[in-house]
Amino acid sequence: LKSSQWLAQAPRRLNSGLPVNIGVLFVPQQEAWVVERMGKFHRILEPGLNFLIPLLDRIRYVQSLKEIVINVPEQSAVTLDNVTLQIDGVLYLRVMDPYKASYGVEDPEYAVTQLAQTTMRSELGKLSLDRVFRERESLNASIVDAINQASDCWGIRCLRYEIKDIHVPPRVKESMQMQVEAERRKRATVLESEGTRESAINVAEGQKQAQILASEAEKAEQINKAAGEANAMLVKARAKAEAIRLLAAALAQQHGSAAASLSVAEQYVSAFSKLAKDSNTLLLPANTGDVTNMVAQALGIYSTLTKPQAVNTQDKMPPAHEGPQPHPPEELKAEESSSS
Repeated sequence: LKSSQWLAQAPRRLNSGLPVNIGVLFVPQQEAWVVERMGKFHRILEPGLNFLIPLLDRIRYVQSLKEIVINVPEQSAVTLDNVTLQIDGVLYLRVMDPYKASYGVEDPEYAVTQLAQTTMRSELGKLSLDRVFRERESLNASIVDAINQASDCWGIRCLRYEIKDIHVPPRVKESMQMQVEAERRKRATVLESEGTRESAINVAEGQKQAQILASEAEKAEQINKAAGEANAMLVKARAKAEAIRLLAAALAQQHGSAAASLSVAEQYVSAFSKLAKDSNTLLLPANTGDVTNMVAQALGIYSTLTKPQAVNTQDKMPPAHEGPQPHPPEELKAEESSSS
């Protein structure tokens, strides 16, 4: 109905009124006065002072050279997916050639407005409803290009076109809102699932790093423990070797065998005092109470073990002189102790 009412309106002209020719005329800035002489186009008056011949010259059209804003009334259009929309807009244009704007079309404003409405309908028919909201800028540019191609012969140039409001039917609007809510719920679910996945990945990665660090710590601990045990064994071996060396040196000195006999006797008495503490079943020699005999046997065993080493040493050393070899002091002392 609104479009039909607009079509029924009388056309209006882009002029500010027709002034009367009195011979001397002052043309305002940004206006063009089209003068006819005896009914034929004569010239276009420029801003400022102008002289005309009364009765012969007549001001036929007054065109404004400023940018003109035209409200395009609301109209219905059908999209590619058969949705009826109510759209209105704003048109910005300017008169570039006053002669063409005066003689090329009867009413330039009305012609451009109708061209904008028809172009809008045709461009909307090429787009779906979703693309109409997403591509408003491209839609405006398409309408401007179509208007400029048609209005070039009218001396008018369309600067830009802007869609003001797009009214959607209530049912379509409800379905769009439901679609938006469903899309938001979908995004929320996707984000929540991604957060859960990231959390699980982080937890698994943390456990993996913890296990790796624990295994490395256990490995370092075992290495340190083994190194400590090796060092302890080495220290013990060195201490034992030093003790053996000192013991050998002590035995080689004077009265060393007597000291060894005393040490063996003390150890024998200490061991004899601990008998039958851990168990009641014991295997004892017949002369357990004879300490002297036990010490003599121990020293005899020691002499027997050390005698081959002394023989080997003497075989390796060259003989200094021949003569009777004295008995080893250890055997003499063992015989003295046994006789005692």
